[in-house]
Amino acid sequence: MAKPLYLTTTLPYVNAEPHLGFALEIVQADILARYRALCGDEVFFNTGTDEHGVKIYRKAGEEGKDPQAYADEYAAKFKQLKGKLGLYPDLHFVRTTDAHHKAAAQEFWRRCKANGDIYKKNYKVKYCVGCELEKTDSELADGKCPVHPTLTIEVIEEENYFFKFSNYQKPLLAMYAKRPDFVVPDFRFNEIRRFVEAGLEDFSISRLKSKMPWGVAVPDDPEHVQYVWFDALINYISTLGWPEDEEKFAKFWGTIDMPNAIQMAGKDQIRQQAAMWQAMLMSAGLPPTKQIVIHGFITVGGEKMSKSVGNVIDPLAIIDEYGVDALRYYLARHIHPFEDSDFTMEKFKDAYNANLANGLGNLAARIMQLAEKNLSEPVDVESVPLPQEFTSALDSYDFNAAFDYAWGRIQMLDRKISETEPFKVVKVDTDKGKKLIGELVTELAAIDQMLEPLIPSTSGAIINAIIANKKPDNLFPRKE
Repeated sequence: MAKPLYLTTTLPYVNAEPHLGFALEIVQADILARYRALCGDEVFFNTGTDEHGVKIYRKAGEEGKDPQAYADEYAAKFKQLKGKLGLYPDLHFVRTTDAHHKAAAQEFWRRCKANGDIYKKNYKVKYCVGCELEKTDSELADGKCPVHPTLTIEVIEEENYFFKFSNYQKPLLAMYAKRPDFVVPDFRFNEIRRFVEAGLEDFSISRLKSKMPWGVAVPDDPEHVQYVWFDALINYISTLGWPEDEEKFAKFWGTIDMPNAIQMAGKDQIRQQAAMWQAMLMSAGLPPTKQIVIHGFITVGGEKMSKSVGNVIDPLAIIDEYGVDALRYYLARHIHPFEDSDFTMEKFKDAYNANLANGLGNLAARIMQLAEKNLSEPVDVESVPLPQEFTSALDSYDFNAAFDYAWGRIQMLDRKISETEPFKVVKVDTDKGKKLIGELVTELAAIDQMLEPLIPSTSGAIINAIIANKKPDNLFPRKE
């Protein structure tokens, strides 16, 4: 029986071009979506764009554009990733400027306020525009944000609405104790537990419209707009048609007793996703997330990617030169699923030539060339259960291990060709040679099933070649 799965990435800001770090997150999520669909589950896969806040407002002003026109332009660039990255066909794409999302954010606000968790006060705080977060002195290094050291820390002094985060220390800790797998990996879960145990401070959830007009209007107060984080987090449920479509919401997001949603996020988002958002859901009387999977950063030559440093890598440029599955392969097999990992084009090219061009591409071509030349009709291949080693790896979000298992099978099949030499056997014993070739094709099909969620375009090309009993076009041309 098909089980519903809700899976979402975070929403990237539209203040810059799509970068390699977001490509990592959405490829990881896409692999999970495709894998679970392959297992027969009914998948709701969500991504989109976060389009409000100071960064977008200022960036639009710098370019002499209306904020909505600016957001439309960049949202289109992120939306094209669906085709460029070969993403799940039924992927849902939500924009925080969508009329329905804005209405949902206002209803969410009303519910939190009705619960007594929203109030107004004057305050003065240090603020990082890059993080869109308030910062305490202990979170700064030499007066700078460690995540955005090139940006000046701003001081905000005004009257805003606040969310009573301080009310939720005990409820959050109780939920964490009840759900030992709530955050993956464990060391990230320990990190958020320590943060909550240290005590929670109420956080600002509005900005004065006179100073920053680009945001969702606060209900019943025309002088304020919602703070970008408060509005943006609500996309996870507005995309499901909440609050109107209660049936769809309960089916995919889940219920208080049976939460069902899985969120993918980067390590810089753990506070927002695993504490702030969960407290907001509690305040609104809604179910928590089931599980949050946290990945690390991609560094370049040991440094965090940064526009100011000039080391940002464009995933679309890599796809244009090497193909979409080459990028998917590298991100899923050679970037650690939870730790920071370094990326260089030299490493990427070496892996491409060794494992794709000379490995999988060459193997598929050799086997199907033998089949096309020696078999009068296609081998009748059937779906087989995915190996437990492979499914266990994906069930625990270990994309590296899933790829390693599939590649181990590829290497075993390559050795079988060398050891059995079917190209020689078929010349002296036709029946035995054909049997050997048929076994090779059958094993290639079994490997192809594992490749379907990992590198779907290549998987499709291989199975089509098997069905047609033809050598496929060059899957991965070698790069010199």
